[in-house]
Amino acid sequence: MKRLFTLIMMVVCYSSYAQTTIPTTEVQIKTAVLAAPAEKRDSAMVYGYSPTGEFVVLRKGLNEMVCIADDPKQVGFSAACYPRDLDPFMARGRDLKKLGKSQKEVFEVREQEVKSGKLVIPKGSTLFVFSATEESYNKVTGEVANGNFRSVVYLPYATSASTGLPLKPVAPGMPWLMDAGTHRAHIMINPPSKGQD
Repeated sequence: MKRLFTLIMMVVCYSSYAQTTIPTTEVQIKTAVLAAPAEKRDSAMVYGYSPTGEFVVLRKGLNEMVCIADDPKQVGFSAACYPRDLDPFMARGRDLKKLGKSQKEVFEVREQEVKSGKLVIPKGSTLFVFSATEESYNKVTGEVANGNFRSVVYLPYATSASTGLPLKPVAPGMPWLMDAGTHRAHIMINPPSKGQD
């Protein structure tokens, strides 16, 4: 019985490790910058994951763009890039999540800190996201097939009245305003997924 338990534990541990295998630094950098505008990719700073899963800087950047590699613990592929002046805001969110805060708590803490001036979210900063299904991402070669882009333009405290934008998607590809009236009010731009007309 003891031998069977040991065998089961070994299988569970191996299975768990296999599911969170972390791609090489080269693959993480290659795929992280896919979210950035083409002319910004070669010099962007890149965050990613060490072989032990720690969130680290994989490459120091030479321009204003910061990119984040796909989280190997999450299903599917998702890379993101944004201007460096948005990094303190993003880093604060990551730190709060590490402390076990819920999405709602992260929102509330950052809302208070932006209102007090402790935390700055630049007006007009753009977040670019490139995503794909798990099956479309090759973690060995770094090839991503059939990926989709979306953009987020932060306009703190913007409203539908101040922008003229609807508060929900009206048609594929049309911009709309999310979290209106809050510190993280932002324009969502979701081009139609590949395969849609």
